[in-house]
This record gives sequence, structure tokens and C-alpha cells, in this order.
Amino acid sequence: MKTLKYRTLSANKETVNKQWFVVDAEGEVLGRLAARVAMVLRGKHKTDYTPHVDCGDNVIIINAEKIRLTGNKLADKVYIRHSGYPGGQKSTTAQEMLDKHPERIIEKAVKGMLPKNSLGAELFRNLYVYVGSEHKQEAQKPAKLDLNTIK
Repeated sequence: MKTLKYRTLSANKETVNKQWFVVDAEGEVLGRLAARVAMVLRGKHKTDYTPHVDCGDNVIIINAEKIRLTGNKLADKVYIRHSGYPGGQKSTTAQEMLDKHPERIIEKAVKGMLPKNSLGAELFRNLYVYVGSEHKQEAQKPAKLDLNTIK
């Protein structure tokens, strides 16, 4: 008598197939872009997704300066940081950050959507954000990723 044996395969570092993708941020809305990129970094779009393993892909984002924010967020959204000393709180608006360091807006948005633990820090290292249309990862031969196809 034959019986069916179902097995749940759990991915590990050796069995994960990591790929490289390039995403063009021109005209994309910040939150939607960050949510989809975080999902690709985490690996949730793959069938062998395992929550405690880095099974996501490497993502390169180009044209970070051409990101779009809806509503009045350019003037109203405030990024706050603290030095750790008394009176060390400093704030920056989204417009100021877009003018000085446009890649940091995308990095902060994506990092906020990753797990807040050592796995999240490891996943964040798979993200590369560049101002302009050139990037340094040509040797990896990244494939162009259309974020609208990922659900």
C-alpha cells in the first residue's frame, strides 16, 4: 500500500538561490516602492520562503533622486534623529533630505519595513541605492525588475 508523504522543505543558506535585480525609481511613489523592494529583499515572493533565513534577492535601486512623494509630504514629512546627548535631537524635512542625500529617503523607508532584528540588518545589506542611472554592480548582471508584477 502506497501512502502519500508530504514534506515541508525549509530553505537554508546552502539551498537558497539568490538573484540580482535592478529597479528604476523614476516616477515611483516612495511607500509603494519601499514595500515591494522590502518584500523582494525578504524573499516573500519565492515559493521556498522561510521566515528565519535570508532567502531574498539582492536589489539595486537607481535614479533615487526622481522618487515621488504624494500629498504635502515633501514639506510636512519630518525625519528625526538623536545624537544620544541631552538636546541632541535634530530634524530634517523630506525636501531637505531629497536635495542633499536622496538615497537615504529610500534606505530609511525600506529599512523600516524589514524585521527589527539581526536578520533585518543582514537583509538590509542586500540593498544598494544610487543617485543617477549608473551603478557599480554591472559584473553581477542584474535583471530588470518590474515592481508592478510582484504581488
